[in-house]
Amino acid sequence: MKLHAALRLIAGTLLLISLALTYWVHPNWIFFSIFIAANLIQSAFTLWCPMITILKKLGVQE
Repeated sequence: MKLHAALRLIAGTLLLISLALTYWVHPNWIFFSIFIAANLIQSAFTLWCPMITILKKLGVQE
């Protein structure tokens, strides 16, 4: 899997998990969703994403 496809898969999966936790476990899990969204927004402006750094260290190819 390519780097950006893996990034989208991870972001989407984490977002769905956090929304499920918000609905079924506790409303405060919404802050995890907000964190994910904020990270995606900042990466659009700074062109740097922490998850890309992690994926590259794990050997995911661009």
